[in-house]
Amino acid sequence: MDTGSATAIAAAVRDGVLTPIQVVDAALERIRSRDRKVNAFSVVRTDAARAEAQALAERPDLDVLPLAGVPIAVKNNIDVTGEVTRAGSLAGSDRPAEMDHPVVRRLRSAGAVVVGLTSVPEFGLWGVTDSPAGVTSNPWNPKFSAGGSSGGSGAAVASGMVSIAHGNDGLGSVRIPAACCGVVGMKPGRDLVPAEVGVNSWGGMTENGVLATTVADAALMLSVLADRPDLADLSTSQSLRIGMAAAPPLPLARVDRHWDGAARKAAAAAAAAGHAVESAQLPYQGATFALMLRWVANAAHEAAAVPHPDRLQSRTRTHIALGKAALRSGLVRPAQVDRIEARLLDYFERYDVIITPTLATPPPRARRWHTLPWLANVIANVRYSPFTPLWNLVGWPAITVPMGIHPRTGTPVAAQLIGPPGSESTLLRLAVQLETAHPWRRTAR
Repeated sequence: MDTGSATAIAAAVRDGVLTPIQVVDAALERIRSRDRKVNAFSVVRTDAARAEAQALAERPDLDVLPLAGVPIAVKNNIDVTGEVTRAGSLAGSDRPAEMDHPVVRRLRSAGAVVVGLTSVPEFGLWGVTDSPAGVTSNPWNPKFSAGGSSGGSGAAVASGMVSIAHGNDGLGSVRIPAACCGVVGMKPGRDLVPAEVGVNSWGGMTENGVLATTVADAALMLSVLADRPDLADLSTSQSLRIGMAAAPPLPLARVDRHWDGAARKAAAAAAAAGHAVESAQLPYQGATFALMLRWVANAAHEAAAVPHPDRLQSRTRTHIALGKAALRSGLVRPAQVDRIEARLLDYFERYDVIITPTLATPPPRARRWHTLPWLANVIANVRYSPFTPLWNLVGWPAITVPMGIHPRTGTPVAAQLIGPPGSESTLLRLAVQLETAHPWRRTAR
């Protein structure tokens, strides 16, 4: 049995065409045969998932569950009962979680079965996924990274092991691997989905989100995470005012022409669908400094809670030291974000949606980045993903959709759609129009 879409799997289980155990067994077999090539999973819950599938089959409400029997992967930085939440680090507790994170509870209540936990770089700090346990490779070309920090989730979906996966996004950590791996990646706006990631969800910058092979699956999963069934409705959207902003946030940043082309392709498709599209220039000023401060400061907050700081990776220790210095200096101030958001709110008076490239270049090489110096990691991350972090700083929704394949690397390219607070439905409905105009190959297999 092929993976299929989450929507199709759930419908088949609700109708009695498939049983939860059949679906879960098929997913576990795909993981067994495919994961050795990409290292998407840090934990495969073979026995636990089968037991949960059997229990699910006996639920009296199976025929109405939106995710009935759907196998799902969960990023290993939120709690899943009975599993150790390692967050990609050896420095944390070895104690298994005693209860599910709220989003895991919602997924299970909706009928999903957690078949495994996905690989993540230490504390989700980096846009590439590797650890002492291994390197997560891109299913389209294993010479390149799957991205990060939800790289394991991106690789799991792109390789067809599961059709949907959980991820979370603090500087682009859902959208980056989704773009690298050619899947849909949705970061909801602040407070739509329970966050509760790490110490304080990176000061409100991190949201739990979705990676999926189709827009319909992404909308379905988001509707469950948000407890908002209406988000699964992808009826044709109204005519939108769209700005196409391909210029990079950093003055010296270079945008690969094929990634620039991905944004222009999406903008052209939007125009062909009847939307008003024009070139635009986003007001990025001030955002880079505020983001860099919070990137290191949030690492310092996370480190304060780890029981074994002596086990931290070298690059993380440097990041933490800089974060402590930034906090002591008093440079991290809410007013910085308030000014940036006020500017953006004024700017979005003219637009309903902005389209950018999701990334500036193809992903970095798949390698043991955690063994390299801190500066090498920072340069690699900033160079290829300058477009995603701003929307975490202000807590606005954003989605990435595949827009083709890079001819040099054989890895996907993608466009990012961004909207103001509360625009999740608008973004999803525009995304499904782009999917219809330019359908993508669902998986790398």
